[in-house]
Amino acid sequence: MPVRKHTRHMKLFKNKGKDETTLRRQRVEVSIELRKAKKDEQILKRRNISVHFKEEDPLGRDRADEVIIQPSLEEIVEAVHGEDIQLQLLATQATRRILSRHKDPPINQIIELGIIPRMVEFLGRANNAALQFEAAWALTNIASGTSEHTRAVVEEGAIPAFISLLSSPHMHVSEQAVWALGNIAGDGPLYRDAIIACDVIPPLLALVSPATPVGFLRNITWTLSNLCRNKNPCPPLDAVQKILPVLLILLQHEDKEILSDSCWAVSYLTDGSNDRIQIVVETGILPRLVELMDSPDLTVMTPALRAIGNVITGTDQQTQEAIDAGVLPVLHRLLRHAKPVIQKEAAWTLSNIAAGPSQQIQQIITCGLLAPLVELLDKGDFKAQKEAVWVVANFTTGGTVEQVVELVRSGVLKPLLNLLLAKDSKTILVILDTISNLFLAAEKLGETEKLCLLVEELDGLEKIEELQNHENDMVYRAALDIIEKYFSGEENTDLEPQTGQDGLYDFSVEKRDFNL
Repeated sequence: MPVRKHTRHMKLFKNKGKDETTLRRQRVEVSIELRKAKKDEQILKRRNISVHFKEEDPLGRDRADEVIIQPSLEEIVEAVHGEDIQLQLLATQATRRILSRHKDPPINQIIELGIIPRMVEFLGRANNAALQFEAAWALTNIASGTSEHTRAVVEEGAIPAFISLLSSPHMHVSEQAVWALGNIAGDGPLYRDAIIACDVIPPLLALVSPATPVGFLRNITWTLSNLCRNKNPCPPLDAVQKILPVLLILLQHEDKEILSDSCWAVSYLTDGSNDRIQIVVETGILPRLVELMDSPDLTVMTPALRAIGNVITGTDQQTQEAIDAGVLPVLHRLLRHAKPVIQKEAAWTLSNIAAGPSQQIQQIITCGLLAPLVELLDKGDFKAQKEAVWVVANFTTGGTVEQVVELVRSGVLKPLLNLLLAKDSKTILVILDTISNLFLAAEKLGETEKLCLLVEELDGLEKIEELQNHENDMVYRAALDIIEKYFSGEENTDLEPQTGQDGLYDFSVEKRDFNL
């Protein structure tokens, strides 16, 4: 029910007397589009459909002018189960070709042939690298399918076989094993942990060196990111602590794909409890992540922003670490980014900083973030505007009276009141709660009537009155409460707010000093 959701949402404002654990909004993966890693942003599984080397006849013949004859499925089964090594290789290669089709590879059909156990067996043929490679490639592509397809590979004992191949003296065999393990880990936490339990991490990390070709390093990084991925449960802590130092090294690479997947890996590791966030923070990784947030490449910027955003859902001290790493000036730019999806994520991140203590709210002001925030509230995409509303709401809940005055003087009220016309009840409720917070600040200053007149001047009263007809009962009650408290008395025109030199309404705290 919307009412329940709203009640839960309202608890997430930071304020005195409220449960500390509810004060900073966590990512809601089910309902919030950008807070969940989309599959097209960082792919769970990948099928190998390209040949990275010149395909040669496994029997050593020159095949430049020869047409490749594809055996029938019956012939493949017979050859795979036979004892002729040459025919085993040809049949395995034929299977790999079938599974490498660009469209609709017949994975189910291949599984039904019953040849997976034999393919897994071929992975152990250390004296036949060509057969190992072809079998690994075929199994990689089977594991790239559904969970059922992945299970068909795992249940035949492929995980330990692939881990053994990580130490193969043949780089192309080792790389194919990395790819296969990445697909299996990408299926979910069950197989991810099964791979980790088979001690995959030491041989996998051993493959990362300055001599590793970029293409191979991309595959290793992607597989590492899948080992960091998924919750319920999160990856084992000892595994995380082994992987993190290597991620730090990979984050210094120049290749965009390696940087992107490394950032996604860190974003997964920070998407959890504060204890898990702390393990990442203590590596000293935040300055580099902030630097990558400013990357012109969206594939790098997006996961870097996500990782920092996750850190900021943590404790006040963890948030301060991100501020000290320079996140605020970068957010200033990202709030004005050309892509609404980036504006939205930046505003979400800022909303969690605004949920912190007044010292952190002051840093938002000092870094000049109010101007781009007001712009976003005024002209942004609605999804980004909703996040900007939360920034203002948290700001008015945890900020000092002086800080709230600074917010009003920045021009926030007009776009905030205009958003009362939105169709989204939850957003309207957050705005009405924010308006109530503004009136609480005005009461402390003895300037309630000035704020009333300012709201009227900006056509806000008319909008609030109209909300008394809203279909949502909570919206109706919140609007009625504001009207009854602040707009039911006599008007005093002498208290009309004056405008300052900058054209903004003069709503100041010069009269009194408050110790909040």
